[in-house]
Amino acid sequence: MGRAKKVVLAYSGGVDTSVCIPYLKQEWGVEEVITLAADLGQGDELEPIREKALKSGASESLVMDVRDSFIRDYAFPAIQANALYENRYPLGTALARPLIAKILVEVAEKYGADAIAHGCTGKGNDQVRFDVSTAALSPNLKILAPAREWGMSREETIAYGEKFGIPAPVKKSSPYSIDKNLLGRSIEAGILEDPTVEPPEEIYEMTKAITDTPNEPEYLEIGFDQGIPTTVNGEAKNPIELIETVNKIAGNHGIGRIDMIENRLVGIKSREIYESPAMIVLINAHRDLESLTLTADITQYKRGIEQTYTQMIYNGLWYSPLKAALDAFIHKTQERVSGTVRLKLFKGNAAIVGRKSENTLYTPDLATYGAEDQFDHKAAEGFIYVWGLPTRIWAQKEKEN
Repeated sequence: MGRAKKVVLAYSGGVDTSVCIPYLKQEWGVEEVITLAADLGQGDELEPIREKALKSGASESLVMDVRDSFIRDYAFPAIQANALYENRYPLGTALARPLIAKILVEVAEKYGADAIAHGCTGKGNDQVRFDVSTAALSPNLKILAPAREWGMSREETIAYGEKFGIPAPVKKSSPYSIDKNLLGRSIEAGILEDPTVEPPEEIYEMTKAITDTPNEPEYLEIGFDQGIPTTVNGEAKNPIELIETVNKIAGNHGIGRIDMIENRLVGIKSREIYESPAMIVLINAHRDLESLTLTADITQYKRGIEQTYTQMIYNGLWYSPLKAALDAFIHKTQERVSGTVRLKLFKGNAAIVGRKSENTLYTPDLATYGAEDQFDHKAAEGFIYVWGLPTRIWAQKEKEN
C-alpha cells in the first residue's frame, strides 16, 4: 500500500505516533520517515522524545521551538477576535494545529518529502485541521493518517509496536486523553465520558480547587496595545512570559476551568474538560476594553464576525480566504483598542472592576446625572418622534383594519 517514499510525521512521542513509524514503513512501503515534534510549551522533555523517534525507526528526528509564534501569530489574533467556541472554549488545542501543519509543510519542502503524516483517529477534530491546513498550504502534498485506517485497538497498537522494538508504556497509562500547551490543557475520556460524573480533582493541573484558593482577592491589570496584551500589572512582558504569568496568577484563584458538552466537527458530541486561565481572563478583559473604545455599531457587528471566525478556527479553516478577509476586518477594528483593564480575582471569578484608555468613547459630561450634565434633554423629544414614526404609522394602519 505504498503511497509515498519520504514522509514527515507529526510526532508526540506517544504510542500512536511512535507506532506510525514502523507501520508506515512496513505496511505502506514508505522508505524514510522524518519525525517533527513541536514545542508548544507542553512541558515535556523533548530530548527523550527526539531519541525515541530514532529508536522507533525514524531516519531523522526534529524538534522545533515554536512557542513565540504560537502566541504571537495564533493566540493573539484569537484574543483580538474574542474567540470562544460555543461561547466557552478558547480554542487552546485548535489554535496549535494550523501552526503544526505549517511547520510540517515547511520541513517536507526542505527535505523533499512527498507526504506528511499524523496520528489522528477518524473521530476527532484534529484530523480535519491537519488535513485541510496542509491542503491549503501545499495542495499537492499527500496526507497519510495510519491511525485512521489501521483498525487496531490500543492493546493491539502497543503489541504491534513491541514487534518493532517500541517499548510499551512503563506505567499504567492514564485513563484520560490529555493535550497540553502554553494556552492550557484539554482532558477527555475515561470516566469523563459519562456527562453526569463530576470531574475528579486529580485531572486538574493549572487551576486550584476553590477550597485551596486564597481567601483574599487579588487585583490584576492587563495592558493592551491595539488589541494585543502587552503588560501585566504595569510590567512589559514578551508573549510567552505574558501567557505564563497570567496562567499562574489566574490559575492560583481557580479561574479557567471549563466543563462542556462540545459539538465536534465530525457530528458527534463529546464531553470536554479544559483548563485555560490566561485565555479566559485575556479575552474577557479585551472584550471589555472594546466596549470602551469601539463605537456601538462596530461592537455589535463584530460579535457576528467573531462567531464565524471562531467556527473557522475550530473547523480547521485557518488558512482559508474567508479567514484572511475576516482578519483584515478584525485588525482594522483593533487600531483604537489600547488601554488597561483591571480585574479582581477571587474564588474562581475574574470580575472586571475598572478600565481606562486614551481612546475612550465614554464621555462623563454626557453620561452623568449630576449637575455637570451636558446632554440636551430637549433634543430627545424630536429624536423619539422620528425614531418611533414607522411604528406609529404601522399601529395606525392596524387599527384602521
